Amino acid sequence: QVQLVESGGGLVQAGGSLRLSCAASGLTFSNYAMGWFRQAPGKEREFVVSINWSGSSTYYADSVKGRFTISRDNAKKMVYLQMNSLKPEDTAVYYCAGRQGVFKRTADRAYDYWGQGTQVSVSS
Repeated sequence: QVQLVESGGGLVQAGGSLRLSCAASGLTFSNYAMGWFRQAPGKEREFVVSINWSGSSTYYADSVKGRFTISRDNAKKMVYLQMNSLKPEDTAVYYCAGRQGVFKRTADRAYDYWGQGTQVSVSS
């Protein structure tokens, strides 16, 4: 079955960096656009960034543009999220998600597969 497993979360001070990883299995990874979402306590899950099947195109939420970078390695079936200049408002559980078709989709219902999430906490 399809599995997406996130890792790399943790506690970091404001201004610091973290790199999240998502390992995919059970699917033809290069057929899937991938995305990262996040959910803060008491808030709805929100779109962060997505990347197309080849890695040549990306789409960022305004809140993370210029600070976060998504990338993927199809040979390893991995997708990454490099997060720099972290702010306390970036604190959330971060989820990896996959969908077939167009990559520029921000609604979580557009994604077929989800990981279990990894906690990112940014202290002020």
